[in-house]
Amino acid sequence: MATTTFNCIDAHTCGNPVRLVAKGGPDLKGRNMSEMRMHFLESFDWIRKGLMFEPRGHDMMSGSIFYPPADPVNDLGILFIETSGCLPMCGHGTIGSITIGIEEGLIHPKIPGKIRLETPAGLVEVEYQQTGKNVDWVKFNNVKSFLVAKELNIESAHLGTLIFDVSYGGNFYAIIDPQKNFSGLQDYTPTELIQFSREIREAINTKYPNEFIHPENETIRDVSHILWTGSTLAPNATARNAVFYGDNAIDRSPCGTGTSARMAQWHAKGLLKPGEDFIHESIIGSQFIGRIEEVTTLENRIAITPSIKGWARIYGYNKIKIDDDDPFAEGFQVI
Repeated sequence: MATTTFNCIDAHTCGNPVRLVAKGGPDLKGRNMSEMRMHFLESFDWIRKGLMFEPRGHDMMSGSIFYPPADPVNDLGILFIETSGCLPMCGHGTIGSITIGIEEGLIHPKIPGKIRLETPAGLVEVEYQQTGKNVDWVKFNNVKSFLVAKELNIESAHLGTLIFDVSYGGNFYAIIDPQKNFSGLQDYTPTELIQFSREIREAINTKYPNEFIHPENETIRDVSHILWTGSTLAPNATARNAVFYGDNAIDRSPCGTGTSARMAQWHAKGLLKPGEDFIHESIIGSQFIGRIEEVTTLENRIAITPSIKGWARIYGYNKIKIDDDDPFAEGFQVI
């Protein structure tokens, strides 16, 4: 019997979990975090499943592992692991992981208050404010984000014909705004949104095969998240969303890559200008502050560099073991 032990630090970003694997992560090969992500998926995905799925995790569990940077000018690399897979980029995971790393002394930035973070989706520049030991907030400039397609359609067995846009913010999002057959997320339960999303995501990727591939990294492909929109809760909020990911999860945070994708959508439609605050609410009412930092291009298309600002809190420390003779060593899901 072989046992692998992982020292983990658990936190949440605006309500959504982040489990940082502080010790026990595998050695990965690759010239950058994108190649290392592929090595992880090929050889070590059992770690993700074992730590994220039940019985050691749950449907909403997200996590991360730190690595030395490929380029010494940067501070560190990061791998994102969660129930939905090994993501190219994760916004709430970035905010939570940086908070954990600074507060626990796992990160030693070259410039205090600033971190150059290598992600599988590309370089992300991070700022944070610290009071004593505590990190008050984390803000990151995300990878270039852009509207991919607009006014596509799909048939839902539950809702009928739905019109949606696809936008990229580190992952590909199908964004479903209020319309004839969908009055807004406020009129549906999270259970209903999850049920709709499973069917719709599969249908989108079946109907539009090879349509959603990142122009600079073909390993980033297909719609992985469904973003439902609707009425806001707080008077200061710009917009509200509920993001479906994995097979049974609605993001409790406003979702960093989802917020980036939505800002790219709004900018392309003339609804958001550079420098304007985009206060994005989650399903539970927690907020990220987004902003377009720059309008740029990517492969001859208009893109934006979005920033996302939020907070996280550490709530626990775990030493988790996975025994290879455990029938549920790689976890399970009950859907």
